[in-house]
Amino acid sequence: MDEFGIIARYFAPLATAPGAFGLTDDAATIPARPGFDLVVTTDQVAAGTDFFAEDPASTVAQKALRVNLSDLAAKGARPEYYLLNLALPRPAREEWLAEFTRGLSEDQRQFGISLLGGDTSATEGPLSISITAMGFVPAGRMVTRSGAKLGDAVYVTGTIGDSAGGLALLKGEGKGLSEMDRTYLVDRYRVPQPPVAFGNGLSDIAHAGVDVSDGLIADLGHLALASGVGIVVDAERVPLSPALRRLWGADTLARAVAAGDDYQTAFTAPLGLSGPFTRIGRVQAGEGVNLRVNGEEVVVPQPGYRHF
Repeated sequence: MDEFGIIARYFAPLATAPGAFGLTDDAATIPARPGFDLVVTTDQVAAGTDFFAEDPASTVAQKALRVNLSDLAAKGARPEYYLLNLALPRPAREEWLAEFTRGLSEDQRQFGISLLGGDTSATEGPLSISITAMGFVPAGRMVTRSGAKLGDAVYVTGTIGDSAGGLALLKGEGKGLSEMDRTYLVDRYRVPQPPVAFGNGLSDIAHAGVDVSDGLIADLGHLALASGVGIVVDAERVPLSPALRRLWGADTLARAVAAGDDYQTAFTAPLGLSGPFTRIGRVQAGEGVNLRVNGEEVVVPQPGYRHF
């Protein structure tokens, strides 16, 4: 199939928003929404770097979309639309495309989001997917990295390090791990679970926020730098799944806090909050992030993933 046949058969059915015009035009429209700001984010994933070339096409699609939804959740924005740029290795396989768009369709239903447009091209290199996601937040209420206040508590959603555990399993670690634990961790690597529903209300409680994509310590470091504060993380409070503990044992904490691909939300807010998150530390005067075990600082040699 040529580019236009691929778009018509596989991607036009995903363009349910009126402003997408069924992908029959060169551009799309987004209706104004009085009282709200439009929040835009973009991420690229590529075979061999962010997923394995042999991963199921549906999970590749969902990971590509969800890493963007994680950014919107950390900003307190409700997702609405996305643009998809797809660089496909030759030849384009219809079976793969059908599975890929099935994954996107499932996520569109789950998260209430619609394809708005994009571009499809052929490449001699690895599969590459770039998505730009858009959402809305009440005007002036986007949760930035720069709003942390002295005395704030630091919270994080979900558990930390599971995706890295799944990647380690796919690379050959954990031969004796149970099938249940293996499935759980590999699923977390292939299909992130960003806190999208929780993110819709984040602006009601958070002073600052960041999505945990490069590693908990690294991303909190970005927040601390932007806010001009220091952050202390209490190691015993970092939420770690039982499956990950069984995989890595005594090394779990050190590896988990430096691992990427969690796609959870870390945020600062007043003390005393309760909800689908864990209090892991506090904001104080100073700079950087200190990880402490029983009150003693622990040095993390490589605090997060780096692309270069």
